[in-house]
Amino acid sequence: MTNYDTIMKLSLERGFYFPSSQIYYDAPAGFWDYGPNGVNLKNKFIELWRRELIRRDGMVEIDGSQIMSKSVFKASGHIDNFSDPVIKCIKCNHILRADKFINEKIDLNIPEGLKNEEIDAIILKNQLLCPSCKSKFKSTERFNMMFKVEIGPNKDEAYLRPETCQTIFVDFSRIFKVMRGRFPFAVGQIGKSFRNEIAPRQSLLRLREFYQAEIEVFCNPNKLNSLSKFEEIKDTNLRIQIDSEINEITAEEAWKKKIIPNKLIGYYLSLLALFYEKTGIDMKKTRFRQLADDEKAFYANIAFDFEVGTSLGWLELVACNYRSDYDLKQHSSLSKEKMEVIDPDTQQKILPHVFELSLGIDRSIYTILEHSFFQDTDNKRTVLRLNPDLAPISIGILPLMRNGDIENISRRIHDNLKRNYDTFYDASGSIGRRYRRLEEIGVPYAITIDHTSKTDNTVTIRYRDTMEQTRIKIDEIKDFFVKSI
Repeated sequence: MTNYDTIMKLSLERGFYFPSSQIYYDAPAGFWDYGPNGVNLKNKFIELWRRELIRRDGMVEIDGSQIMSKSVFKASGHIDNFSDPVIKCIKCNHILRADKFINEKIDLNIPEGLKNEEIDAIILKNQLLCPSCKSKFKSTERFNMMFKVEIGPNKDEAYLRPETCQTIFVDFSRIFKVMRGRFPFAVGQIGKSFRNEIAPRQSLLRLREFYQAEIEVFCNPNKLNSLSKFEEIKDTNLRIQIDSEINEITAEEAWKKKIIPNKLIGYYLSLLALFYEKTGIDMKKTRFRQLADDEKAFYANIAFDFEVGTSLGWLELVACNYRSDYDLKQHSSLSKEKMEVIDPDTQQKILPHVFELSLGIDRSIYTILEHSFFQDTDNKRTVLRLNPDLAPISIGILPLMRNGDIENISRRIHDNLKRNYDTFYDASGSIGRRYRRLEEIGVPYAITIDHTSKTDNTVTIRYRDTMEQTRIKIDEIKDFFVKSI
């Protein structure tokens, strides 16, 4: 089975991602840079998200500021509630995140929201000691994960956003009016968020600076089962964990059996599942897991996590939260600005409720890489079987030898394709080595130009997954890729 270390090695060697500021001894943990292949993969993943969610459903998209006022996060509850439990050694002052430490030591799987005194009782009962010096711990404390910043010469207090959604909430009234919104009214945003994680680790899986793609669906709480669009997706298969078993069930069946509370949630969970099918992730290794009360975020009434099986266990990729009117009510209360709007269909003034799809882009990228990785032992090759839509390079251009005429033909083909596709020109090394290099970064097609190309104007198209080869005319290349990619 592919493991984390294999993907980490591939990512470093092939320019997908690597630690930030690594040449310096004081480089902080939890910050990673995307290399050229990683940027291409990430951008194509985002474009797929826009195509399959934003444009498909007629959503709107904004791009908000990464630094926001203290008042925003006072209203949202983050300043008071956005914290993790930490424990400190009484002797060496080693600091650990309490819930993760306990879960790793005794496999208890305690929730993040467990009270401090309950955590202290578990540590005492199981005689857990500092891993560095074997001393006892001080009482559990709470560590707020917000990054504080100072603005201007007066050093006014503000914060880097810990999630992208708050911009959408504070801008909601203006966006709804400008875009002549109708419910459900979905607003998406892609951007960076920042969390001062206690123990960032495992590269893209727990970061202090990370990418999110969030969708906030504003809805009339009296019309959650009046969604005509539900008919379009009612037969979509959803893998939902019920108790300890994963059941594959249609969205309509899940709604009728009250596994999903309403059609609106069923509709957007289905859109999410259909989107991830197109990423190349093995959907047999996915599940929607409904969170218990002690697992949910403080703002959530109902919560499902979309999780994917990896070599590191189940990994949460998307938090799906029914936030009710929590956010709009909180911002309205503190700002004294009215957040109610008129529902155009009923002409009633309402304070909308919100259902959220909060997607982690970095975690999704890692999962796609792991699920696409294939070790072809028969042919002694490593292949990333990426969906052609997501491959960082779509087409490799490979002149069979360094020859004036062959290279001229190859350059013309490259020039004709590079404005429409991500192409890579490679004339160095044996053709076998060049194929292997392309396969390791997931390039789905290679064009080989040889002596015959000079006489009959044909080239060879090689397929990454099957290694099959097809001969086509040079003037048919563009049409071939229009149909293939």
